[in-house]
Amino acid sequence: MNLMKNRTFQKYFVPGIVFQSLVIAGGYGTGRELVEYFLEYGTVGGLLGIFCVSLVIWSVICALTFALAQKLQAFDYRSMFQNLLGRAWPAYEVCYFAMVLLILAVVAASAGETLHAMFGLNYWFGVLAMSAGVGYLVIKGTEAIEKFLSLWSFVLYGVYILFLVICFIRFGGAMRQAVASGWAEPGWQLGGFRYAFYNLGSVPAVLFTVRHCDSPRQAAGAGLLAGVIGILPGVFLLLAMTAFYPMVLTEALPVNAILNILQMPWLQYAFQIVLFGTLIETGTGMIFAITDRFETSYREARLEPPRLLKPGLTVALLAAGACIAGVGLTGLVESGYGTVSWAFLLVYVIPILTVGVFKLFRRN
Repeated sequence: MNLMKNRTFQKYFVPGIVFQSLVIAGGYGTGRELVEYFLEYGTVGGLLGIFCVSLVIWSVICALTFALAQKLQAFDYRSMFQNLLGRAWPAYEVCYFAMVLLILAVVAASAGETLHAMFGLNYWFGVLAMSAGVGYLVIKGTEAIEKFLSLWSFVLYGVYILFLVICFIRFGGAMRQAVASGWAEPGWQLGGFRYAFYNLGSVPAVLFTVRHCDSPRQAAGAGLLAGVIGILPGVFLLLAMTAFYPMVLTEALPVNAILNILQMPWLQYAFQIVLFGTLIETGTGMIFAITDRFETSYREARLEPPRLLKPGLTVALLAAGACIAGVGLTGLVESGYGTVSWAFLLVYVIPILTVGVFKLFRRN
């Protein structure tokens, strides 16, 4: 059976798969983000933060957002935030653009560094290759994006599980010791909140997939599942990284450092190929949400979107992200993500928990 034509799969799994595809490159693709927000608080603190804080927040906010989108038939972020913020809705768009540029910068830097580290290719070759993949999918549209993201997510899950299993077989003793004798530094709750908030900014970019749901209840179920689907690969990676704590704290690309220690070239190539595909996934989803928002605006005004709208916006955003990438991966994660986290708390999380809940449970 073709999963992409299965209605149950489309309703309950596709939104979560697309959400996972959006958050991975900016959320845990290189492992650096997991260090900054979780392992900085110790191994136990990191696991508590990702399980007890980030997972719960992702699932609850995704469920509320998807259910409200289905009830209001608001399947792009402009329509959603016109309902949530009224005339102040551009506040979310400003924050979203800032997040997109930041994450595209991380994606560009990761793509360039990945191909350079693995094959010795010029940094800009990786950036251009990633950009070409993103541009192709954005122009192809919704169906192609959903198919590619779903297929690649299955591949990603397989490689991440294999990575965890190999780390456990080789370094299971160190992993158990790191958790059993580990500790939770004060502030692990805050780390989990901040990680959850900056990634939540991408949830409204997933709304085009909620069209598959037939009721708010179905959409809420898809949202609860989306939190789990989105965070599990990060949990696998975090568990593997505990075996190499505290060495990973100082690594710019922790995953690469662990792969070098394992000395399994085939796994290193497989992991890097999967990572490169996830960079394309994330860039595609982020940019498509913007192009879809502008095309919807044209159609609401009964105008035909310009033919160069999609390619023009895609090229401009990718070029801006590549320029910002000059800051460096570690600098981007440390300085940029924290600011974006608090911005999305104000313009998205608080409104969805107040105005959103009121509108969701209000009778017509």
